[in-house]
Amino acid sequence: MTMVLIVGINGSSRPKGSTAFLLQQALGAAREAGAQVEMIHVMEALEDQKTPYCIQCSTPCSGACSLNNNLGKAYDFLRRADGLILASPVCFGTVSAQLKAFWDKSRILRKEKALYNMVGAGMAVGASRFGGQETTLKALFDMMLVQGTMIVGDGFIEADCGHHGACAQAPAEEDAFALQRARLLGQRVWEVAMAIRILRRHRL
Repeated sequence: MTMVLIVGINGSSRPKGSTAFLLQQALGAAREAGAQVEMIHVMEALEDQKTPYCIQCSTPCSGACSLNNNLGKAYDFLRRADGLILASPVCFGTVSAQLKAFWDKSRILRKEKALYNMVGAGMAVGASRFGGQETTLKALFDMMLVQGTMIVGDGFIEADCGHHGACAQAPAEEDAFALQRARLLGQRVWEVAMAIRILRRHRL
């Protein structure tokens, strides 16, 4: 049996910032559990886009903006994935503009039902302790639910039942509690992805 693939999406404009660091902790735990992992930086995925946000150039979506470019490569990883960890910095109480643009352009994935029955989880990093992390998580959950993704929290059988997701105060590397929750989140996504991978057979 092949390993499950878990993809982390860094919704920050910083490839080495707090959001990416927290995401790496979750992906590291999933890798240790036995998953194959990949990280997508939305800034890199969008860098060769003529228009960096969706203008609904066709209905239904033709996927023209993701043909033979960085965005298409990122979406191909998502098509093959069994689990998804969506991470964003808090920007005015919600997700980053970069992540929203990346997700809005994924109308083609919704048309294909490419993320249907995928395991999804969220993480958010704010500048302060109560800086909009949970409202950002809720936005992440809404984005994934519209794709048919199944949401899990940051619980694991050897720890506790968990919370909504992993939330950190920047700098994330100094937030010990957040680092612990991020690892539990990665383990949980791996665990559920293993259990329900049969539901992802529609991709084949």
